[in-house]
Amino acid sequence: MVRDRVLDVVGTLARLGLAAVWLLSGVPKALDPDQTYVAVRAYDVLPPLGVELVAAVLPWMEIVLALLLLLGLGTRVAAVASAALLVVFMAGVTQAWARGLSIDCGCFGGGGQVEPGRTAYVEELVRDTGFLLLAAWLMVRPRTSFALG
Repeated sequence: MVRDRVLDVVGTLARLGLAAVWLLSGVPKALDPDQTYVAVRAYDVLPPLGVELVAAVLPWMEIVLALLLLLGLGTRVAAVASAALLVVFMAGVTQAWARGLSIDCGCFGGGGQVEPGRTAYVEELVRDTGFLLLAAWLMVRPRTSFALG
């Protein structure tokens, strides 16, 4: 009984933490679509139409995931989608690093080219691994407190 309550609290913190991440990343991108386009283009993996599509859709995907997680609706599905998106982000950062690109990830707005030596690839990957662990927790145990679903 106590164990279940503790697990519910841990899950709730994971759910709300991941929701905060998506809000803090999606809202700045939605408010500055031109900069979001610059950030997506900097990865140099998509054709122009793909860059436009990703830059237009990504902020709203992040905001929808945030709202689902905040409300506790479809928590497992939102966690799976979060994990998939995080893996794509991590692959993007990894390929940029491997190719010697000097970019800011644009994860929380901004993004694009930076001076050589001003990248933060390791920190970005470690941070995203932590977010991925939150999503994994919610995939395994989506039951949380104060959830509508």
